Amino acid sequence: MTSDKDVCGTDPAPARLTVGIVSAGRVGSALGVALERAGHVVFGVSAISDASVRRAATRLPDSRILPAEEVAARSELLILSVPDSELPGLVSGLAAANAVRAGTIVAHTSGASGVGVLAPLTALGALPLAIHPAMTFTGHDEDVARLANACFGVTAADDIGYAIGQSLVIEMGGEPVRVAEENRTLYHAALAHGSNHLVTLIVDAVEALRAALVGPGLLGQQTVDDQPGGLAERMLAPLASAALDNALRRGPAALTGPVARGDVAAVAAHLEALEARNPRLAAGYRALSLRSAERARTNPALIDLLEGR
Repeated sequence: MTSDKDVCGTDPAPARLTVGIVSAGRVGSALGVALERAGHVVFGVSAISDASVRRAATRLPDSRILPAEEVAARSELLILSVPDSELPGLVSGLAAANAVRAGTIVAHTSGASGVGVLAPLTALGALPLAIHPAMTFTGHDEDVARLANACFGVTAADDIGYAIGQSLVIEMGGEPVRVAEENRTLYHAALAHGSNHLVTLIVDAVEALRAALVGPGLLGQQTVDDQPGGLAERMLAPLASAALDNALRRGPAALTGPVARGDVAAVAAHLEALEARNPRLAAGYRALSLRSAERARTNPALIDLLEGR
């Protein structure tokens, strides 16, 4: 981004950019709102599905819905916010159509890819960026608010690119973090492991807890059912929240419970109860218990149990 210094020689404000977005999904539309709030102009978006069209109309009502090639051709900053698997094909198609002008800043939001995937557009003179918000997006109003607390993994081809990427992220309210090109896959794997697998862990725990709470309850106690947000979730929420907070603050020292204590009998009983309920739950518990036991460097007999020896 470039702009003229003012007459006093002070640092200039970043230049306002004409922004195009392909496509108006959950991530792209949220970034569009954040960029507009920073003073940039989102003139157009690509939206194909009915959900994307509605999202564009709601979040970016002043933006036109246009074909991807037209969005690309008119952009000073082009945001490519498509699923990881679709990004290479989109880039190749835009390059084949010669749709991107030299000097255009092209930023994709894929966590798994760096700037290498943008090589066909870089060859046309585009400035490539990978700007990945390390946040989950639901398509609701909280998405934009969460950007203010999110870190963004930024990868660029050179120092100029890093400076531009850093500036854009700061303008959107996020915290820019440099991720080397060769580390993008490891970066993405770590985030997926810590977020996606956490959902599976919690859902599995809720399933087991619901089964443990069935039957007559106390006077006035909520009936246990399979609807989200019920008694099992309320019981687990404070414990899970505290465990997450402790892990982020204290690392492996936050481990507690029978695995950390090396209690072979308790863990064996857990496995038996879970196996009777759902063998897949038991398999997940066994795998995570083994990893926890390794982290805690606990009773070797417990590790033998978990490894099936």
